[in-house]
Amino acid sequence: MSPASFVIEKLPFNRQHVELWRGHDHRYRNWPVVYILEDGRRVYVGETLNVAARMKQHLESEARGVLKAVRLVLDDRFNKSACLDLESRLIGLFAADGKYEVLNSNKGVVDADYYDRRAYQETFDEIFQALQEQDVLTRTVPEIENSELFKLSPFKALNHDQAVAVEDVLEGLFADLETRTSSEIVVRGAPGTGKTVVAVHLAKLLRDIADGRDDVDADALFGDFFSSGHRELLNGFRLGLVVPQQALRASLRRVFQRTPGLARDMVLTPFDVGKSSERWDLLLVDEAHRLNQRANQASGPQNAAFAQINHRLFGSDGDHWTQLDWMAAQSDHQLYLLDVDQSVRPADLPEAVQRELTERTQRAGRSYPLSTQMRVRAGSDFVKHVRHALRGGGAPPPPLGAYDLQFHDDLGEMHDAIRDRDGEGGLARLVAGYAWEWKSKRDPGAVDIDVDGRQLQWNKTQKDWITSPGAVDQVGSIHTVQGYDLNYVGVMIGPDLRWDDAAERVVFDRSRYFDKKGMENNPRRGLVYSDDDLLRYVTNAYAVLLTRGIRGAYVYVCDPALRERLRPSFSRAVL
Repeated sequence: MSPASFVIEKLPFNRQHVELWRGHDHRYRNWPVVYILEDGRRVYVGETLNVAARMKQHLESEARGVLKAVRLVLDDRFNKSACLDLESRLIGLFAADGKYEVLNSNKGVVDADYYDRRAYQETFDEIFQALQEQDVLTRTVPEIENSELFKLSPFKALNHDQAVAVEDVLEGLFADLETRTSSEIVVRGAPGTGKTVVAVHLAKLLRDIADGRDDVDADALFGDFFSSGHRELLNGFRLGLVVPQQALRASLRRVFQRTPGLARDMVLTPFDVGKSSERWDLLLVDEAHRLNQRANQASGPQNAAFAQINHRLFGSDGDHWTQLDWMAAQSDHQLYLLDVDQSVRPADLPEAVQRELTERTQRAGRSYPLSTQMRVRAGSDFVKHVRHALRGGGAPPPPLGAYDLQFHDDLGEMHDAIRDRDGEGGLARLVAGYAWEWKSKRDPGAVDIDVDGRQLQWNKTQKDWITSPGAVDQVGSIHTVQGYDLNYVGVMIGPDLRWDDAAERVVFDRSRYFDKKGMENNPRRGLVYSDDDLLRYVTNAYAVLLTRGIRGAYVYVCDPALRERLRPSFSRAVL
């Protein structure tokens, strides 16, 4: 498909001009067209088979009739599927670019394949470049797609698994609202399956349904939920998104602040929920495995708050109450985004509690799986392979396609390779387990990590580290990257993990682990964590780190015996 097959026409958007369209170009009346309505501050993107008639409808809309100009993207080779694809891409780019407030509702678009899609997408790239040259987009597509606003956008196209889960959740939720029945729902999936995308998508979709948006076609993916009756069930509906991790929570607050219908204060900590004097109709709990049990918290005030919340909600500070119980006590409906194998600290929700929740929702028919890998281009088998390798399995990796997997024997060499990847496309970072002290937290000039002559420091900030200046020369931890995407990740497996030849297994070295909260016993509950208990949390953390990279993962292992054990697992086969 020739990149020159399209044209972008900018026209005035008013009744007088639209009346003239009928006799101008047959494609204005009977052809698939993508259009962009804007006034310099707000934008609306759509697709239609009759753009002249569609513009008349928009002129009658209170929200869109006041826009000033329309750009028509015309191409004699367009079809309905291509237009839906282009429309979805443009909405996501505009939402993340930041120049405009996006007026579109979240009607739901599936990332579906269609004939000759790759050729159409080459044309789309030319269209995006043309829009940048016209100052409609202010940044290049790679720059926009590297941003947190794009990666966490509620306008992202859903894959089939995600679309099915969202539809099933909505059907069950509306049935419960009709019968005034409380409910709990679980959406479960491994790293990279898009749990956060589902949560954000649902938040925006429910707000749009409640607002009675009039721009949704009946044949749209979730168009049936915009019909009569559903809006009334959401009258006064109070919705919150709970995010236990500080870094991810800060990013999501910025996304919600920028998204019409959503608001920054809808993104909550578990303590926000517990302390509130008002209830929620629905709480969406992202990374629910990171909710806490009754354990020593990060600060004295949080310990006091935990006790106060338990007393207020349950009448006592019983050791068995968890933040999961807070969610249930403070809302009528809860949706938990969950992966049992991503718990990384003993204070996290106990595995038994997570499994009981999963089994309970499965029995009720309210547990939905996500299995399609959306992050790592090596596919879902690679995620399973990583977890198996960290348990001591020595199998070679599955077919990787174009995924760039490298095993390094020199840390400096790996860091240089990550620097190169960052220079090429951005978002390439070093990460590591907590196998080195964080000396630079108290002394900004101190070296934290000195391996193979390469001296490095931990992340200089907890919030927004990934996009912070100088991040490519720092090392991130699990707490700065869990929930995020990188283009390339360089993972340092530290001396906290060793290979024991006599036992023929991976073992945990407590003396080389420096996350105090990561190995803290729980005297309140009489829990003492053995090295094998902690091994599970540490290998879970490394599995999360190793599955951050979209395009590639580079691996360095400190312990010589473990290095040789893992070498076949993280080396590409030589053909």
